[in-house]
Parts: sequence; structure tokens; C-alpha cells
Amino acid sequence: MKGLHEAVEAYVSLRRGLGYQFKGQAATLRSFARFAEAEGAEFVTTDLALRFAKLPSGAQPSTWADRLGRVRRFAVWHAATDPRTEVPPEGLLVGRYRRKAPYIYRDEEIEALIRAAEGLPSPRGLRGPTCATLIGLLSVTGMRVSEGIALDRQDVDLEGAILRVRRAKFGKSRLVAVHASSVAALRRYGRLRDRAFPKAASPAFFVLDRGRRVTQWTLRYNFAKISREIGLRAPAGGYRHGKGPRLHDLRHRFAARTLLDWYRAGLDVERAIPKLATYLGHVHVNETYWYLEAVPELLALAAARIREARA
Repeated sequence: MKGLHEAVEAYVSLRRGLGYQFKGQAATLRSFARFAEAEGAEFVTTDLALRFAKLPSGAQPSTWADRLGRVRRFAVWHAATDPRTEVPPEGLLVGRYRRKAPYIYRDEEIEALIRAAEGLPSPRGLRGPTCATLIGLLSVTGMRVSEGIALDRQDVDLEGAILRVRRAKFGKSRLVAVHASSVAALRRYGRLRDRAFPKAASPAFFVLDRGRRVTQWTLRYNFAKISREIGLRAPAGGYRHGKGPRLHDLRHRFAARTLLDWYRAGLDVERAIPKLATYLGHVHVNETYWYLEAVPELLALAAARIREARA
């Protein structure tokens, strides 16, 4: 019989062989195997799976249920080769996922973030301009963080003012139009990057001092650092730069501000919202409608529009 570490790797290889990316699930199951080893457990039990699922004590019940579900699906597969395996019953942990309320950055906060990012030091002087330009781009396009750092040079058409987002979430690709001011900022950054690396070390558009693509971890770390510096985050136990508005909230800001502008301009938001959903790369338009209930000002404007229509 396979040990849990070996079994997890076999399961991960199987799922990926079937076409699944299986990144988060693989990380959870590898963590479970390490937990089981630390507990001296040689096989899966319901108690072991439950204790592992609840390890993040401050997490939402939905997170616990998701972690248990990942272990359960592995256990169902593993039970075929290890009869000692206990498969946790379905519904043992129940939790409905609740999206965090978005933080809508003010214009002055975005400007402060960009200024602070520009001052980030590095040997070749690229960390500051790279983080500042990326933060600015995310704020004015609503792109996902992963989409911004995944841009290659060939994806950035400065003449056509178009960004090509390839293989984004759920495998979708799309074109993102950008304003002339954004084109100018991207062109300035490109010149600076090319002076630092006349011979490209990577196809990536956004790079750091070694010429390699920016990672999500690096960008999020630096974002947290400058957020702390400008007072958007306060210190908190266990968090070096504290908790506060997230990098992903730049996407929320773009969506919410677009809808607010449409309502204030008197546009038919009901008819226009599918355009925003397409621009953002949402699979379902319901993901875009979520902002109407998540942002109080938007909800009030939507309610007022409905009352006017019924009057």
C-alpha cells in the first residue's frame, strides 16, 4: 500500500493527466499529507480529516468545508487501494462562501499607492517602476492580478491601444482596450525596462531586476508594504504588514466606479452591464451584478432607478 505522500502525488498526477490544473487542490492535499505525517497517521480517518480541515481557526466555515471536501474526494479514490481509508461523510461540514465586501479606493489613495510604489528601491531600479505601473494598470482596467503579470511583450499592442489577455481564469481570452494615458505610461515603462535589459531575458512585459517575470507573491508583498507605509493598513498580530484593502480590490474599484458613472450619466445600466462583464472577463453576468448589492451607493442608485421606472 502506498504511503499518503506517494498516494497524494499519484492522485495529483491523475487529475492533471485528465486536464485539470489542480493547483490549489494539490497544495491542500500535500499539506494534508504533511499534517498526517506529523500526527503519526498512516491512513485517512474522518477525525484526522476534520482536524486538518479546521486548522485555519479564523477561516470561514466555507473554507473548512472546501478543505474537507478536497480530502474527502482524495479519500474516495485512495480507498480503492487502501481498505483502511475512512471516507468522511458528505455534509459533515457545511459553509456557504461569502464574498468579502469590496474596498473602493479613492482617487487620492490610488495616487498615493503609485507614488509609494515608485520609491521602492532595487539594484537596477526596476522594482519601483514595475510595481507602480502594474498597480496603475490594474486600477484603470480592472484586470485580475494574474492577468497583469502574465502579459507578454507580444500581448501589449501600444499602437492599437489593446492588451491581449490569454488563457485567463476558466481558460477565457479577451482583448482589453486601454486609454491613451495608459498607453503613454506603458510606453515609458517599456523604455525603462529595455534600457535595463537591452536583450530580453524573458518574454514578460513586466519584469524585475533579474529580467524575470513578476510573481504574484512579489507584487502582493510590495503592495502590502506600501499600503502600510501610506496608512491603508495597520499592524496586526501575525501579519507583518497588517490587514487592510487588497490588491484585488483595485478590480472591484474599477467595476464599481464604472457602474456608478453609468448611473450618474443616466445610462441604461441593465443593457450596458453585459459589456462590462465582457471587459472584465466574467463568465456569467451575475458576477457583475454582484457589485449592485455589494456597494451601498450602487444599491441605492439601482433602487432609485427602479422606483423611477415604476412611477
